[in-house]
Amino acid sequence: MKKRTYILIIILIFLGLAIGTVFSFIYLEFGKPPAVRTHSYLEINLSGGVQEKIPSNLLMEMLGAKPELSMYDLWMNIRKAKADRRIQTLVLRLGYLQCDWAKVNEIREMIAGFRKSGKKTYAYIEDAIEFDKEYYLATACDEIIMHPLGSLVINGIGGYVPFVKKGLDKLGIKAEIEHIEEYKTAYNMFTEDRFTPAHKEMLESIYGDIFSHYIRTIANAKGISEEEIRNLLDHGFFNSEQAQKTGLVDKLLFEDEFIQLIKGERTKIHKITHEQYLKIKPSSLGLNKGKKIALIYGTGAIHSGEGFYKTMGSSTIARWIRKAYKDKSIAAIVFRVDSPGGSAVASDIIYRESSLAKKEKPFVVSMSDMAGSGGYWVSMAAHKIIAQPQTLTGSIGVISGKFNMSKLYEKMGITAEKITFGKRADLFSTFRSFKPDEKSLLKNQLLWIYDKFLTGVSEGRNMSKEEVNKIARGRVWTGSQAKELGLVDELGGLREAITAAKELAGIPASEEVRLIVLPKKVTLFDVISGKKRIQTDINIDAKWEKMIHVFKILERENTLALMPFWISPQ
Repeated sequence: MKKRTYILIIILIFLGLAIGTVFSFIYLEFGKPPAVRTHSYLEINLSGGVQEKIPSNLLMEMLGAKPELSMYDLWMNIRKAKADRRIQTLVLRLGYLQCDWAKVNEIREMIAGFRKSGKKTYAYIEDAIEFDKEYYLATACDEIIMHPLGSLVINGIGGYVPFVKKGLDKLGIKAEIEHIEEYKTAYNMFTEDRFTPAHKEMLESIYGDIFSHYIRTIANAKGISEEEIRNLLDHGFFNSEQAQKTGLVDKLLFEDEFIQLIKGERTKIHKITHEQYLKIKPSSLGLNKGKKIALIYGTGAIHSGEGFYKTMGSSTIARWIRKAYKDKSIAAIVFRVDSPGGSAVASDIIYRESSLAKKEKPFVVSMSDMAGSGGYWVSMAAHKIIAQPQTLTGSIGVISGKFNMSKLYEKMGITAEKITFGKRADLFSTFRSFKPDEKSLLKNQLLWIYDKFLTGVSEGRNMSKEEVNKIARGRVWTGSQAKELGLVDELGGLREAITAAKELAGIPASEEVRLIVLPKKVTLFDVISGKKRIQTDINIDAKWEKMIHVFKILERENTLALMPFWISPQ
């Protein structure tokens, strides 16, 4: 009897927990938005990973895990705060950001747009080690505040690019890679032990352009010469008092003093967090309504089939684009691309659907941190391409090959016997090297695909193939360089892309539009009904995440349109 009672109690406890969880999710999904009181300030913690669009993750929400920042959410929240009379101030608490310069620049532009409303903006920094991107962002604010015991390290940009060829040689592994052309350096870390002239030229050009933009922007923001900024960066290390004395920060305040600064002459001021403010509907502030524009996100490595979080599956993206251009209620399409490339075939599938979409309605591409190689391939059909000055784009070229591990197998005592039906059945086997005629065949295949790539760019950009080839050859360009070369049309972010789409669709610039965003938010009922899966993420050290993730996704692909990997300095 007692045993049955215990079992019943356990069942009731689990049932209670299940019901409670369901109701808590229903409240999260459909509960009332938070009350925003007069004289409020919006506080955003800018630190950690920054993705383009974060799908809802109900499991992680249930566990109380903090999601990564989303560019879309930041953009929408800052737009709302600008229009919301109850929000008087924007406060940014800055920590180390795990994203590249283009995203940082776009967030900076969001802040500059907010300031046009006449409302105040503050950046608060506690401690800042290797803080160049974050400091660049902070200079968009009215004032930069630092903790009195903090340190500021802004020492320029750059770092080390590793080459592992000698290590592979010791292991008995040889990377046998063919690439078109000399600037296609995605696998140079495996095939070289130092920079090739083309590789070094490209990196110096890219980092030099980004650094020049960094210096120029900070000098303008702080009202001092570019030479003075360069001298400060060469010094590099500043304690809080030195940072204030040099004008790098405006005030040194403890937390309570900072809150008093925000409060000003008011007796009370109310904080609302970024996460809370996300629940305020844009339409309640007169935003995100009117004619429809599809906003489609294509992020991560490009591969065949269905995509998932942080990847661009050709079937998924093509389906979304097709749905948007066949929907008569949608006036235009904005395709937001953040990708280092991937499979050439998968890229071409998306390009084909983009080309069909372009015939039906305005199609605009907005480039984020990266839109190179396959990331440029999927973009080149657009009516307009818009990129940030620091976007890494171009890389028009192709690459393929394999790792010959025969010497490693020999060292390990691993043997194999060949059974093949067909002269080249073992072409991509790791047990042997490419034969000379096989290298020639592979090279010719890559040249054929490269020619298709050049043709697509030529048609999309209204340039001759000869002109395209001069600026292609696998070379990566910054967005500002790409604009000068004709590979992009305008510099800007999502705001400028939507403005361009409205113009092409004949929608007045002053008129609001309703964004139909893909991927859509995952609701509780999607999970319960089995329509969508709950996703979980494993965080990997940011500087290696791109490399590991891209290789894992592209293992089954053959010919790649892939950018080099960019290693953040540490």
